[in-house]
This record gives sequence, structure tokens and C-alpha cells, in this order.
Amino acid sequence: MEKAKVYFTNMRTSVGESLLVKLDRLVKKAGIDRIDFKNRYVAIKIHFGEPGNLAFLRPNFAKTVADRIKALGGKPFLTDSNTLYVGYRNNALGHLDAANLNGYSPLTTGVQNIIADGIKGTDEVDVPVRGGEYCRVAHIGRAIMDADIVVSLNHFKGHELTGFGGALKNLGMGSGSRAGKMAMHNDGKPEVDPERCAGCQVCAKFCNQKAIKYGAAKKAVIDHDLCVSCGRCIGVCNFHAIANKSGTSNESINCKMVEYALAVVDGRPNFHINVVNQVSPYCDCHGESDAAVIPDIGIFAGFDPVALDKACIDAVNAAPGIDASILGSRKHAHRDEQGNADHFTDIHPATDWRSQIAHAEKIGLGSGKYELITVK
Repeated sequence: MEKAKVYFTNMRTSVGESLLVKLDRLVKKAGIDRIDFKNRYVAIKIHFGEPGNLAFLRPNFAKTVADRIKALGGKPFLTDSNTLYVGYRNNALGHLDAANLNGYSPLTTGVQNIIADGIKGTDEVDVPVRGGEYCRVAHIGRAIMDADIVVSLNHFKGHELTGFGGALKNLGMGSGSRAGKMAMHNDGKPEVDPERCAGCQVCAKFCNQKAIKYGAAKKAVIDHDLCVSCGRCIGVCNFHAIANKSGTSNESINCKMVEYALAVVDGRPNFHINVVNQVSPYCDCHGESDAAVIPDIGIFAGFDPVALDKACIDAVNAAPGIDASILGSRKHAHRDEQGNADHFTDIHPATDWRSQIAHAEKIGLGSGKYELITVK
């Protein structure tokens, strides 16, 4: 498979030139103007962040990208679909409130926020998945499918269920309606190992479905009738007592997710940007953000979301872990194929981030091989 071009700029700036100027220069060098934006609707797929989380992307990044698209004649809007779990963002009204609380408004970004799957998360389009092995159709938020062009703007980070979250996750899981998210998650339910459970009740605190109870022995028990397989309990357990025990559940979630990502971009112009800063160990869906696990790296851009994510993985794994983060409590036992520390597996050993890349290549979404081009 031919190498895809991935463009990169670091976080360094000089007096008189901001990082936002570098971002604009990066997307131009990466060839965003090769897309015909004139009078076309452009969905900028973003994550507005759960209130209380401080690792999500600042609205300034979104404004820079939207301004570039408008300069090219496009009609951009910021969009995300509602969450599956109970919380701020499981309906459009709360979702828009959350976006405003986190600084995303037409006053700050110059464009409108549109929740893709409507007020209750039911406004969806069933999109055929070309060559899908896990999904014949993907349930995608209607506003995303109504757009002529898709641009993903992604905060690159760790994730308790998929290993990492980048362009593939933002496009796939993030674009799915609530029914779509359920379809991606429903292969397995997490279970508690009572021998490991310390009875601390942290997992119950973070379960928005109230699916975790405690028996006489003060051990957690998950009610699978209430559980929606969001994986939050897995991520917050400090004792590795909770895991998906249904074999390949994490792998199949990753594979379904990239098939959803294919459904989103298939047959439409698309472009992707990953910002690798404040690399938190957990998803921006959390109402908190743990300390960054590595120093800030930079911004990556290109037309191939698979190559983009792989370039970011390699850059993160090559970076030193921060001792004051969750990595400081890990043994750094895992290595990637280049022999670098595998930070994502160290943080979430029950996950396999490689299945995202491998399945995305298999179904023709993109290439894990890339040529990195530095833009100063």
C-alpha cells in the first residue's frame, strides 16, 4: 500500500506568530484547498468536551479551521452526535449547553453548532458500509450525512475502551447516533473480578446508568440490563478489577468504529486534523481530565485518517512519559513494533489500539504507512 502524506508542525512559536497561524499554514500545505468548497456545506466533526473536562480542544482551533474553509467559499458548521450514556450531552439541548460552557459559540468560532442526530439522538441516516464485516449499515447523525464535505478536527488522546482516540474514533463513534453507538458497543458487557475489587465504589460514581451495585461483601456487581458498555468503569478502576470478558469485544468495537468512519467519509471529500496536546489518558467524554501523559507534540494534518492516527501513535510512543501522570505508576512493559514504549497499552492494558489501524487498512479506509512532512 502506498504511503500517505501526513503534514506536521510542532508547538513552538516565535514572537509575533501564534500557533493558530501555524495551524492555518499547516492545513494549506497539506492541501486543503484541493477540495472544492465553494457553496458547499462542510461538517467540521469535533468533540465539544464534557463540562468539567479541561483537555478538549480550545475553540480557537475550530475558528481557524472554519475561517480557512470560509475563505475557500465553504459553509462550515461544527457538529457532534449525542452520547449514549446519561449525562450533559445525551440530548441536543444539554449538548449545546455543554458546548457553550466550554466556549464553543458563534461569537467565538464564527460558525453555528449543530447536533447531528437531533434533540433526542434519533435523527439518523442508515448508511451502507462498503465491504463491512461487522456492520452492514451505520446509523449516522443526519446533519453529518447532509453535509457535502467532512473535516474532522480531533484531540488525540488515550481511551479506556479503544486504546486511543483520534480521527477514526471522532469520525466513527462520534458520528454515530445513539442507536449507532449502541450498535458499536453491544458485543460485550464488562464484568467485575471480585478477587481484585477493593470495594472503593469509584466505578459506581462514574456509572451514569446506575448499573453498578455493591453486595454484602462490598464487591461491585454490574447489572447488564442497565449497562450500555460505555467502558467508563474499566477506565476508572485503579485495581484492574473490571474488564470485558467476552473475548474479542474491545477488538470488535474498534472494528465497528472504523467501519462507521468509512461510512461517514465514503464518496465525499474529507480532510483531517489531529492536535496532539494535553494527551489525557481518558476520553474527553469524562467530566474530568487526568494529567497529560506526555509533553505536547504538535499538530498533524492530511487526507488519510488512518495514516494520520498512526503518525500520532508513533509520535506519542516515541515521546517520554511524564512521571507525574498515570504513566508514572506503570511499569512500561509494553513496546510497539519499533521498540518504543507503548504508552497506550501501558495505560489501558485490556485494549488493543492496533485493531483500529489493521481493520481500517483491511476495509480500504486508508493506509498505516505514511510519509511525515514537517511544516515550519
